This record gives sequence, C-alpha cells and structure tokens, in this order.
Amino acid sequence: MTHMQQGTNLPKVGSYNRAVVLEAIQASDGISRVQVASVTGLTAQTVSVIVRRLLEEGLVVEDGSAPSRGGKPATILRVDAGAGYAVGVHFDPKALSCVLADLAGRPVARLHLPVRPRARPDAVVRQMARAARRILREVGVPDGKVLGVGLACPGPLDGDGVMVSPPRLPAWAGTPIRELLQEYTRFPVTVDNDATAAAIGERWAGIARSAPSFAYLYLGTGIGGGLFLDNQVYRGRSLNAGEFGHITVEPDGPECYCGNRGCVEAVCCPSAIEAASGGADHADVCAAAARGEPAARAVIERVADRLAVAAVSVVNMLDIDLLVLGGPALRDVGGIYREAIAAAVAGRTMARRLHAVRVETSPIAADAAAIGAASLVFHATYAPRLGTLLSG
Repeated sequence: MTHMQQGTNLPKVGSYNRAVVLEAIQASDGISRVQVASVTGLTAQTVSVIVRRLLEEGLVVEDGSAPSRGGKPATILRVDAGAGYAVGVHFDPKALSCVLADLAGRPVARLHLPVRPRARPDAVVRQMARAARRILREVGVPDGKVLGVGLACPGPLDGDGVMVSPPRLPAWAGTPIRELLQEYTRFPVTVDNDATAAAIGERWAGIARSAPSFAYLYLGTGIGGGLFLDNQVYRGRSLNAGEFGHITVEPDGPECYCGNRGCVEAVCCPSAIEAASGGADHADVCAAAARGEPAARAVIERVADRLAVAAVSVVNMLDIDLLVLGGPALRDVGGIYREAIAAAVAGRTMARRLHAVRVETSPIAADAAAIGAASLVFHATYAPRLGTLLSG
C-alpha cells in the first residue's frame, strides 16, 4: 500500500485540496499532473484522483502533451475556459462597467453605461441587473453556464453586502446592495469593495497569477487597496482592509472626510488633481501630463511623489515583493506613477538590500474592478481558502 502524505481529518479537506489543484491549473498556462503534485505538495495519487474528477466535471481539459525526460510525454492540463462564466459588475459613482468573463478570467464581452446623477439606489441596481441580462443575451450564454454575478462597489461593506455609510455616496447608506442585485438578476451574487475585487481580478487573470503576496493600489473616484498575503486574499476584521487611501502623506495637508489630514485620497484622487489644475478635467490633465506639458506634468508628478510615500509605507509594513497599480484613474499617467513609486521603493524601503520589489501597472487597469468582480465568483467557488478548511 502506498504511503500517502499525511492529510487532515477536517471535514472540508477534500474540497480544499480540489480547489488547490484547480487553482494550480488555472494559474499556469498548461501544466502536467507531475507539476501539479510538485507545486501543491500533494501526492501523485491524490492529484490523479482530483484531476479525474475535474475532467469528468468538464472544468479541466487535457490539451496536448509536453516532452518529458524519458518515458511517455506528460499530458498537459488546462482550465476549460468555456465551462463556466461569471458576470462582473463594477459600480463607480459615475459609471457602471459590466463584463462577461470565462473561467480563465478572460473578458468575452464588455458594457459601459453612465449612472444618472442623483439616481436612486433601487433604480441603479435595476440598471445593473438589466446590464447583466443584456450582456448574457448578446453573447448567447445560457443561464445554466452562469456561476453567478460578482459586484465590485465602493466600501465600506458589511458581511451581508450592505453598504455602510459610503463617503462618496451618502444616499446609499444602509442599501442591501447584494440582496437587491440577487433579487433582480436571480443569480447568486458575490460582493466586495472595488479595490479588493480588482486585486482578485489581477490574481485570477492579470500579472499577479503566481505571486504569493502582493498589494494592489487602486485608483478610482477614490483611492483604495487590496491585499493578497501568503496566497490568501486578506480582507481584515470587518472586511475593509487595505485602506491605502487613508495613509497620511502630508501632515499639514487638506482635511479628509475620514477625519485625518493630508491622506493619499485627499491629495491624489481625481477631484484633488482637478482642483490643483484650476478645475480642468482629470482626463485632460492626465493626457496633457503624458504629452509633457509642464503645468500638468508638475501636478501629476506631485501626485506620483505622494503615492510613492504611501507605497513605501505599504512595502515596509508587509514586506511584499510585488505592488500592482490599477483602476480607472490610472489613465495615461500609469507610467509616471510607476516610475516614481518604483524609484522610491527601490531606494527607501528597509528590506531593499534583501530583495527587489516589482512595481507594475495592471494590464487590465481600466476594467480591473469589473473583471475582478467576475473573478470574485470564481474565487468564491474555487479558490482554496484556509478559512473554509478550518470552519468545520
């Protein structure tokens, strides 16, 4: 009898191991059973049993073979991108973005809609549901293949998906946004704040696929953050961790609505950039800075320096080796921000002589939260979470 690796008798270990294997296959771009066993630390026998089940369920497919050192070629496994879909909805105070993503996290279709100023919460949630239905109809995906709807929206949120006094959306305080969207779409809904959703999107479909720990600096109407620590999304005690926007970077700076002075958000968000540019539109300022126009460039470089101060604090605190910048407010100035932050992190963090920290702009920046929202569904369905394993 072969001696299997010591397992655990916790009741959910089977589904946990299955999720570990599925994530290993999803994070690679084609992987053999032997490699899965190597990266997951599971025995070949356990991997074989789990893979057989994943193949039967149609979540994974065998896709060609790779040469091996002696013996028969190893069969390559991939996630079957068409096995399931999720709709991702990103609710920004000014716009709705909706994507339909396949199981590989690739956006199959996109839809962008403006939100009417001062529209009532119920009307906006109905608009989200119509957008979700429309995108499924346009692509012709049947309901049976939809794993659910993911919603990324401004926080804070409680554990039931109720918005708790969102600072930029006072009319939404107490709105049970998850419950309403579930009622109007008739699909299961997973909800998270926009920055954490964007980090999950980056993990599922972007540049952080193989990073065990990284921080995501999210630039939208406001500024937020998402955290992956030791392969687990970290949400914090009240599900609102990663408030990078409220690190103080100018002790004598303007007051922020949170009660502090000179927060990143108070000096770096789009409305602060507009104010510093005499009321010019944020998109125009970013475009002018990218062209090298001196006044706009000076405003953006000052913002980049403030973001860099916060980034150094985040890297010092967490000792991570990847920082991702993303979100709709990156626009044309992602390169300027990235250079300033990379230079600061390389020159001013405590562990800089021990390891390099990569600073990258998200390849899915504009749609990061919407793709992230769809990925929330996959993540909730498949990602290995220790909390699940330990909750008995």
